[in-house]
Amino acid sequence: MDGIIVINKEKDYTSRDVVNIVAKSFKTKKVGHTGTLDPLATGVLVVGIGKATKIFELLFHDDKEYIAEVKIGIKTDTLDITGKVLEEKEINITKDQIEDALNHFKGSYLQEVPKYSAVKINGKKLYEYAREDKEVELPKREVLIKEIELLSFNKDVFSFRCVVSKGTYIRSLIRDIGDYLDVPCTMNALDRTRQGIFIKDEANSIDDIKNNRVNIISIKAALSNYKQIEVDDELRFKIVNGQKLKKIYEDDIVVFIYKQEIIGIYQKDDKCYRPYKVFSN
Repeated sequence: MDGIIVINKEKDYTSRDVVNIVAKSFKTKKVGHTGTLDPLATGVLVVGIGKATKIFELLFHDDKEYIAEVKIGIKTDTLDITGKVLEEKEINITKDQIEDALNHFKGSYLQEVPKYSAVKINGKKLYEYAREDKEVELPKREVLIKEIELLSFNKDVFSFRCVVSKGTYIRSLIRDIGDYLDVPCTMNALDRTRQGIFIKDEANSIDDIKNNRVNIISIKAALSNYKQIEVDDELRFKIVNGQKLKKIYEDDIVVFIYKQEIIGIYQKDDKCYRPYKVFSN
């Protein structure tokens, strides 16, 4: 079994929990996901089975869309409502101020990752340092906030929708919005509504997985936003044997198809196309 399953993760499930459910349902260990959702978060979790795990890096690069709810006036150690409260502050924030703050973060900026995250420093995950109460310099990454808009505002809670680049932490974005407003803010809820071409409205529920009512997306369909080329027997031989190809295409990534099945993905460099992933021999 090879393919992608889009799952609407429920609250209080870890991403690992969902992978384990899929592995048990399909009786295979070759299962993984393309981007962690915290137990607090809900929404799109893209899970791959079999050979589909080979395309995770491509899917991970896709933009993600979220709807986030923010509690104003509270700061926690985890940057979300499940954490230990570190600060509380009376607030007097207007809708205009919030919209100004959201607009301020539209575009690229350098974002500090949360200390409760799986990012590794010296081979050790940041949340392991945090649980041991050890201080470590948190890395910063350039992220891109492509779209951001206020959805609702009521006294000490507001919600917003955003479309962001890979590696963006919404908890950190909310912290930074609070810093801009000079008032602590923490994530109250988070829903991932889209990852790349995969949307929540078309996702499977966990019950669907358990009851074998699953829509499995082929690897070919999962890569439909990349250039796909049907090949003949001669070119197929070169691809499945990992040979370099002369630079005859314009796209950075090319997906090669033989008899409706994906056989390889190639990536352009300065002089030619080199194998990125090969699917059969």
